[in-house]
Amino acid sequence: MSNLCINPLNQGGKLQRQATMAQKVEIPSALPSKTLPADGMSRWNQIAPFSPFSREKFRQLVNAGKAPQPVKFSARCTAYPNRELHRFFADPLNYCANTR
Repeated sequence: MSNLCINPLNQGGKLQRQATMAQKVEIPSALPSKTLPADGMSRWNQIAPFSPFSREKFRQLVNAGKAPQPVKFSARCTAYPNRELHRFFADPLNYCANTR
């Protein structure tokens, strides 16, 4: 037996058939946040909306020790501690990274 229903509102006197299969509703898994979380780690795409610097300038500040040092999880996955990012964004001129 097929899952079809007949649409009584038709045009031209012909019956229209429509599938009544359950439609998949996609919910975005990572909704953009209005604030940076206080704890945890964030990647650049999550930091960018809050950063007054471009990605390259931020990288230069990291290399100079004037921005939070990243944590490398793999060759292609780098994240920054959110607590350090909050300290940095509160006072970028006087921030000094804790080198390990």
